Amino acid sequence: MKINLKNGIDKLLFGMKQNDVIALYGKPDRNYKDEDENIVFAYSAQKMRLTFYKEEEFKLGYIVASAPNLELFGNALIGRKISEVTKSLNQKGLAKFSQESFDTFENYFNEDHWIILQTEFDEVVKVEIGAIINEKDEFDWKFKSK
Repeated sequence: MKINLKNGIDKLLFGMKQNDVIALYGKPDRNYKDEDENIVFAYSAQKMRLTFYKEEEFKLGYIVASAPNLELFGNALIGRKISEVTKSLNQKGLAKFSQESFDTFENYFNEDHWIILQTEFDEVVKVEIGAIINEKDEFDWKFKSK
């Protein structure tokens, strides 16, 4: 599955509604509300968790994924050493990552593209991407409803 920075993953686009996602992937394996009353879909086969923001008319705004076939710029991410991943991303112009550690995990966050690479024991285990906020301090939704 291809990560499309600032847009989504695979066929998913930020701004989709729940029915748009169900049309692509079917009903989620789990469906629940988080502490902020956002709706969360979990798809086991795709190893993705999708968050639809309540305050944004339940538009898809955040994706957490850990599928082994997840790729960015044609390179696999999951299971690779973070040093290799950041080196290849740096060559593609994705260089600025802030780092945060907790327990055995480390997060590498690039704010310009709103992507987090989460590692454990120096290997990427999870990727999180979110919809971009534009200069007007509004979400830059990529999906245009029909």
